[in-house]
Amino acid sequence: MHRKSRTLWPLMRGHRLRYFGAFGAMVVSIPLSYVIPLILGVGVDLVSGETLRGPAWLGRIVASLGGRSFLVTNLWIGCVGIVLFAALSGLFGYVRARWCAQASEAIARGLRDRLYDHLQHLPCTYHDGAPTGDLVQRCTSDVETIRMFLSHQVVEVTRAVVMVAWVLPFMLALSAPMTALAMAMLPLIMVFALVFFSKVKTTFRIHDEAEGKMTTVLQENLSGIRVVRAFARQDFERGKFGQANARYRDTGLDLMNLLSAYWSSSDFLVMVQYGLVLFVGAYWMLTRQVTAGVVVAFLGYESRLLWPVRQMGRVLTDIGQALVSLGRVREILDQPQEPALPTRSVLAARAAELAAAGVPPVTPRGAPQAARGEIRFRDLRFAFGRQPVLSGVTFDVPAGQTVAILGPSGSGKSTLIHVLLRLYDYTEGSVTLDGRELAEMDRHVVRSQVGVVLQEPFLYSKTLRENITIAHAQASDQTIAQAAATACIDESIQSFEQGYDTLVGERGVMLSGGQRQRVALARAVLKDPPILILDDALSAVDTQTEALILSALRHRHGRRTTLIIAHRLSTLMQADRIVVLEHGRVAQIGTHAQLLRQEGLYRRLWTIQSSLEEDLSHELDDGGPDPAGAQENPR
Repeated sequence: MHRKSRTLWPLMRGHRLRYFGAFGAMVVSIPLSYVIPLILGVGVDLVSGETLRGPAWLGRIVASLGGRSFLVTNLWIGCVGIVLFAALSGLFGYVRARWCAQASEAIARGLRDRLYDHLQHLPCTYHDGAPTGDLVQRCTSDVETIRMFLSHQVVEVTRAVVMVAWVLPFMLALSAPMTALAMAMLPLIMVFALVFFSKVKTTFRIHDEAEGKMTTVLQENLSGIRVVRAFARQDFERGKFGQANARYRDTGLDLMNLLSAYWSSSDFLVMVQYGLVLFVGAYWMLTRQVTAGVVVAFLGYESRLLWPVRQMGRVLTDIGQALVSLGRVREILDQPQEPALPTRSVLAARAAELAAAGVPPVTPRGAPQAARGEIRFRDLRFAFGRQPVLSGVTFDVPAGQTVAILGPSGSGKSTLIHVLLRLYDYTEGSVTLDGRELAEMDRHVVRSQVGVVLQEPFLYSKTLRENITIAHAQASDQTIAQAAATACIDESIQSFEQGYDTLVGERGVMLSGGQRQRVALARAVLKDPPILILDDALSAVDTQTEALILSALRHRHGRRTTLIIAHRLSTLMQADRIVVLEHGRVAQIGTHAQLLRQEGLYRRLWTIQSSLEEDLSHELDDGGPDPAGAQENPR
């Protein structure tokens, strides 16, 4: 538990004093509540004429209040005392609950912020294998479990200990035999609670994991709801969710069965304990071993004592659940963050590797404010696990040039871009930006020099203006319009009723695929990076619009280095150089004209695509339907 609690203790920084104050209020509240049964017991003995039993100070208090006869004729004094001590006990109880709630809410907020921030800095390799639904549950449901533990259970454990510590002096002062009787079943109740705790902890973990899997299924279904409907997979998805839901239900029933067994058994033990005090106390009262007031006082103490002791089972249950949640949260926080800068040992090993490969050392210098955009790949190798993806890639991207990358699926095109962005770290070979080894540069500096547009761009559920200005929030309306015009999306935006203030919906669902790509391109253009990467980013755009976009990019102010990945060869024709990848290696390099004169993949693809376009053109010219006839004879 100590190892797990290390995550929690630092988060309590700034709130520990409030917690200690809450504990102090509880320590004061408990003895005030214990005075009430004592007043009742003394009142019963005074009215019945019994001799007061208990410590000498009790008799002195009665004498100071006017003696037996005065108190019997003025019972309102006892009533006032009960109300006063109940009010004071309630006041301190309120302070305790308020301070605990404030501290636990603040700690939970800090934990959520810490988790969210930590997830932003974890490497892509972690996110590749982490289910999104499970991460969402850990950041919400598990944090809420920890909050409840801090708000209630931490205090309840202390409360039970303090109550036993405070009640013993009161009970022993009245009757040692009755005290032993009142404590007879407590060890058994505690042992039963500990045994229950050992079993329920495992059940809670299984139940939590089942909830995480169910959340993952739900999240995936909602994210891909259009794919589900397009392929008529509703029944299959409903069945898949039904299985996860049934598993969650079954684990919940297992948990409820354990809880039911505990509560019924502990209720039985508590009632046995209460019955012992009641019946044995009544027998001792009849045999004059104790007074009626002592029995009444002990019944009051027992009702106050047994409830928190019985609650220890619930407390231990919640502690078990909190430890499971804390462990799941720790699994995220223990993941090493993506380092912005490499360590000295990594730099030393890197220098030795480059020296062995014959690459001349580069003099370290501060990160450039704006890169020129010269990129060099030298014998670059990369693998996902044991699966090689890049195998000795070597080529140059001169500053300011447009270089296109072509290759079949799985040839390593997108992986090459991910390595350039330092989303994944290469272990062999060399990549330099303006002469500086990429692995030695700050990740944030590298990414600040690059603008990326992906094939499936991500848009936030915000307005078009907010999506375009993500990297440049203070951009003027004119600058935003210019970037949108470069991406050939300004005219479409202006046609919307609310223009740039149009909400695009979750992931840009209100836009077409081509519009989403062009909005993402406008976002990258507005950033105005030294290096622009288009990763099949114009696949959903028609050929005419694509040509306009590429022309605008070529003529934009201060020509930038541009990398274009595409399968449509018309996209690549105007590039300064074309790099053809095949099986993770560079198969060809040259201009469009040069590659057409070479035997290889590029010419084969050009021949295939040209033939398909010619055939399609002939079909449209020769066998296409008459537009007028189509209108007159709708299907």
